[in-house]
Order: sequence, then C-alpha cells, then structure tokens
Amino acid sequence: MKNIAVIGAGTMGNGIAHVFAQNNYKVNLIDISQEALEKGLINITKNLDRLISKERITEENKKQTLDNITTFTSISKGVNNVDLVVEAATENIELKLKIFKQLDEEASENTILASNTSSISITKIAAVTNRPEKVIGMHFMNPVPIMKLVEIIRGYSTSNKVTETIMKLSKNLKKVPVEVNDYPGFVANRILMPMLNEAIETLYNGVAGVYEIDTVMKLGMAHPMGPLQLADFIGLDVCLSILNVMYNGFKNPKYAPCPLLVNMVQAGKLGVKSGEGFYDYSESRKATTIAKQFQ
Repeated sequence: MKNIAVIGAGTMGNGIAHVFAQNNYKVNLIDISQEALEKGLINITKNLDRLISKERITEENKKQTLDNITTFTSISKGVNNVDLVVEAATENIELKLKIFKQLDEEASENTILASNTSSISITKIAAVTNRPEKVIGMHFMNPVPIMKLVEIIRGYSTSNKVTETIMKLSKNLKKVPVEVNDYPGFVANRILMPMLNEAIETLYNGVAGVYEIDTVMKLGMAHPMGPLQLADFIGLDVCLSILNVMYNGFKNPKYAPCPLLVNMVQAGKLGVKSGEGFYDYSESRKATTIAKQFQ
C-alpha cells in the first residue's frame, strides 16, 4: 500500500496528507476548491518549516514530503489507482454519504475506503457502498502531524483483513492505533464532548466564568487547555454536530447540547475559525482575551 488519496484539504485533510507524504507515501490531495488546495499546501509547508526549526526534519525531508503530494479538484481523477482513500470532508452526514457513493463508483474494487469522521456511523456510511467490508474509520486527532492517536473504527461489516491492514498502516505512520466499535461518538468524543458540553452548561448556569472554568480544569485536572478553549479550538459548530449525532443516536438527554452552544453557533461565534467563541481571537490565535459577551 503506497498510493493514498485524501479528500478535503482543510485542517484535518492537509494534516493527514502531510503525515502520509512525510512517511514516503504518494498522496493525491483532493478538494473541489483550488483555493482550498493552495491553502492546504501552504499549511503543510508551514508545519514542515516548524519541524525544521526544531531540527526534527531536514530541508531534504521537506522537499521529499512536498514532492509526494499531487493535488486534484476531481475525485474521479484523484482516486484513480490508489490503495486507500481517506475522506476528511466536513462533518456532515449527507455530504459524506454522497462522497462515499461516488468513491464506490470511481475507485478500484480493491481500494479501501476510510472516513476521518469523529462521530458518524461507519456502518451507515458503508451501507451506501457495494463494499461495506472495505469501509472503515480512521479518526485522526488534531493537529495530525503531532498527535499520536488514531481511532480505528470497525463498521458492522468491516472485515478482519481490512482492520488489520489499517492498524498496520497507522503504525507505519508512527501513530498509535486503537480499535473501537461503531457507536455514536466512538470513544474519544463519547467521553470528551459531554465534558465540553458540561463546561458550557456550567458557564450558562452562572457557576463560574470562562477564565475560572478553564483554570480549574487546567490546574486541578492537569488538562493542557481548558474545556472552553478546547471547544473553541475544535470549532463550536463541530462540537454541536457531534453532540447532535450522539443525542440522536442514543436518545439520551445527557448528550443534549447546551442552549448556549446552540445560540453561539447560530450567531456564527464558532471559536478560532470565526475569530470569536468563548475567547476573542481577533488579534491572536491564543486564548488570552475573554470574548466581550462573557467579560
């Protein structure tokens, strides 16, 4: 397995492409937007330069990594003769089902189809294809070049052979794969998202402010960043989407998103990506200034 296609040149997609390319895989990076592809390559280049400054790679490693990446705006051309496709599009079920229907038609019958979804059922995604045994989840963590974990999600029909292949592949990327079964939120987000939601509820109920909540969790629980800062970093729209998937999947009120989270997303306050969430990022991506609404 040497030829990989990655669909989506956003934060997760370009990170996944970076990791494969840096480990000597040939990568076809696919996005319908040429502008997104260019931004993705710029981001990969910046991340490689950061690794050079830390003396973790050389200029030659950077050149080889970038040479391993070819960009496409066409799925049919981008998935031609690849061994694996990793879909990293927006966390939207209808979009993912549409993409996987097309992948099933366009990719070789031997190609494994993987999704980087953080919560959506692999079984449901696989059901729109004629190869459910070759559909699997590869949930990378952000930032992909740094984070070691990959959740490997087995759908109802995912074969043992495909699971073993993807587990081995992940280790070749110098990642630590963990196999989990296909239930809403899998493991990472089933545990993480209710915690973030509870932090938002704590703010919503006036128990404490943004700074106080994040400080308690950082200093008291040794978390590298507070839950509200982390929610901003992930994207409040993404958090809401994942909570809705779990709430609809389990029908359990403990997964119901906090009204404050819903309102913030509706108001376009999505965190770092929009410039404001629980913190104000208009001058810096670092969470140093509390958003006016919460001061």
